[in-house]
Amino acid sequence: MARYFNTTGPCMPHMHYMLPPADRLIGASLDRYIRDQLYWVLHAPRQTGKTTFLQSWMREINSGTEAIACYVSVECCQGVAEAERAIPAILHTIAHWAAWAGIPVPPIPDSPCEAALNEQVTAWAALCAPKPLVVLFDEVDVLEGPAMISFLRQLRGGFASRGVSKFPVSIALVGMRDLRDYLAHSKDGIPVNPGSPFNIKHSSVSLGNFSQADIAALTAQHTGETGQVFGEDALARIWHYTSGQPWLVNALCEKIVYETAPTGKVDAVTAAHVDAAKELLIQSRATHIDSLGERLKDDRVRKVIQPMIIGQTDAALGRADRDVEFCMDLGLIAWEGSLVIANAIYREVIARYLSQNFQDNIPEPEFRWKRDDGGLDMDALLAEFQKFWRRHAEMWEEKADYTEAFPHLLLMAFLQRVVNGGGNIEREYAAGRGRVDLMIDYGGRRNIIEIKLVHPADGRQTTLEEGLEQIARYENTVGADTLHLVIFDRRPEYRAKPWEERLAREERSTATGKPVAVVWC
Repeated sequence: MARYFNTTGPCMPHMHYMLPPADRLIGASLDRYIRDQLYWVLHAPRQTGKTTFLQSWMREINSGTEAIACYVSVECCQGVAEAERAIPAILHTIAHWAAWAGIPVPPIPDSPCEAALNEQVTAWAALCAPKPLVVLFDEVDVLEGPAMISFLRQLRGGFASRGVSKFPVSIALVGMRDLRDYLAHSKDGIPVNPGSPFNIKHSSVSLGNFSQADIAALTAQHTGETGQVFGEDALARIWHYTSGQPWLVNALCEKIVYETAPTGKVDAVTAAHVDAAKELLIQSRATHIDSLGERLKDDRVRKVIQPMIIGQTDAALGRADRDVEFCMDLGLIAWEGSLVIANAIYREVIARYLSQNFQDNIPEPEFRWKRDDGGLDMDALLAEFQKFWRRHAEMWEEKADYTEAFPHLLLMAFLQRVVNGGGNIEREYAAGRGRVDLMIDYGGRRNIIEIKLVHPADGRQTTLEEGLEQIARYENTVGADTLHLVIFDRRPEYRAKPWEERLAREERSTATGKPVAVVWC
């Protein structure tokens, strides 16, 4: 059976191209967890390889003679907060996974839910003797409220007596978030105190993304089995779009080898094939992509993402902020000297998702927006946007969820409506940058648009000067045929003025003399 790039469920060595997931563990001491009888937590974003690692490690342990391990998913308890319902479900799922793993299956005790889990796991350890038992609980973050508290307390109850035939010597709790976040959620947001039901955790570890070398190694497996080569430019582009997020890497490669550069028909994958695959992946609305969009409705996520879209600095949004931690645990953002969206595809998805309704209600352009050479007529395009802004901005803003980022999102929707299917928009934004940079590649021409807001403390002239400096730096990095600086003045005193004073256009230049069209809105 030919192997393939996997995007659904855990990877299996005989079915999928895969790399040893344990190599990406950050801060783990796998040998110590069993040898020193430690309980620990593994947390990482969705679809980064947690389940693949757990099942792989379970198989590795069970192939030896030192211990017996079992993977157990408690996903069946999602949305079940009552311990009276959740604990019996966990008892049954433990029996199910033990049978699946081919190890001794513990009986299901007929005991009160407050003690039944402890009783079952104790009996399980006895059945596995003379080997010690290791249990790997996956999807723990679905537990909540009393169900979570009961689950953790019963595991803690057996910790002191752990050992061969007595209780699991090592237990891993695995999910998207660290244990302290489970506890805070279970206690209705009350901070964890010394009497928390799981103060026996030795360490919290995570699972990193693929490195550039990992991506090359993964695609090399495909090359070795099919002969299709991923060129250096293609590998660089995969890294650029994904930053190594495992699901995105596999999904992008799958789109390439089946759609944009079909294996058997195309011998060498190029950057152009990757670009086309990226667009198809975003348009596919795969569950991974859709769930990212749904997360944007969460107030905790909105609090973090909105300032990043507009490049705003917010002293409250540091790595110690719980909402920032939440977004980092979800894999939405990362720290690269400042808070940034985790990868280029997520930047694209976030912008498109938040502006999709705007885009769907923008009429198909009837004005002349193409040049004779096939590129975009950016001056005409932005002049039309000014008209559109004048007619619709105030009414549409009332219906926007991300109100502070509304100008940026509406302009991006307007541009996407024109570019769709014929070009590509790259977006750069991060907390503290004070701007959004757009690179529009269309008809063989590269056009930069920088978006800025007039800050009340700066005024128009300072904002203009800063914008000219920033667009020059960005252009030096990426290169472009045209430069446009779009400045929105949203200060109350300015919004009260007539539209004739608010909408304007002027010609400026960078310090090196490159022309910049400045568009005021």
